[in-house]
Amino acid sequence: MALYELKSEITLAAIEGIEDLLAELEEQRLMVLEDKPSAQAWVVGYFESKDEAIVAWKRLAEAGRADWSKAEPELRELPDTDWKNSYKAHFKASKFGRLNWVPVWEREAFELPAGEEVLWLDPGMAFGTGNHETTRLCCERLALHATRQGNSARVIDAGCGSGILALSAAKLGFQTIAGFDNDPEAIRVSQENAVLNALAGRVNFYVGDLVTGLAGRQAELVMANIQSDVLMRFVDELCGAVAPQGELVLSGILSRELEEVRAKFAAQVPGWKIESRVLGEWADLSLRC
Repeated sequence: MALYELKSEITLAAIEGIEDLLAELEEQRLMVLEDKPSAQAWVVGYFESKDEAIVAWKRLAEAGRADWSKAEPELRELPDTDWKNSYKAHFKASKFGRLNWVPVWEREAFELPAGEEVLWLDPGMAFGTGNHETTRLCCERLALHATRQGNSARVIDAGCGSGILALSAAKLGFQTIAGFDNDPEAIRVSQENAVLNALAGRVNFYVGDLVTGLAGRQAELVMANIQSDVLMRFVDELCGAVAPQGELVLSGILSRELEEVRAKFAAQVPGWKIESRVLGEWADLSLRC
């Protein structure tokens, strides 16, 4: 399979702005990589065609600032060995309670500890690496919920993307799991990743937005890893989807936006217990009724 790498050096001052913009555009195929020892940074992405790479870069460039980039992007076709090694350089195994996220290329070497579970992540861009702070924050909350309260809760993954959180819930033993996204391609990818992990049919993946996706549904654990302005616009729908004694986990929140998001949701559910954490430039919220 041919794969194309797009890479453009950016200024260090542009890192935060570009990361914010990628979150706003919901562009998961591009990422910012920083090498602190050399004081260099790049926007890097991997695509199945040149056209996809060009469109993604054009969209970012048109929405950003001209002085962010230090050079025109380089676009090159990667041999199979090269692109797999590119992922290996930036993606390592992670652990959340008894759940392990492990790249599929480590399948033969990985020894699963007794009593633990593993979710295999494909090195292709479809699944993503799970390295982003917002995804990690959500999965840590998911694992903590399982440890504290067991796995009897119904789970909803709102804006499921590639399905990583919903499938993690399945690996942790939750039985009734729904995941939706407004992008039909995300649902197709989520279903493919379920097959990769022998979880076909375990999660109800479907197309929907934060109105249609939550309509008529409630769960004891609702997760939404979505940018802050969208979370605040649909505060009624998100809070209304939480069943009695349940928990709402929100991520995709820049740390500088945390207090605004907290205040918006606290006003909606004044009696709920609210916790938050910060990881790098990102934050989460846990609201329990």
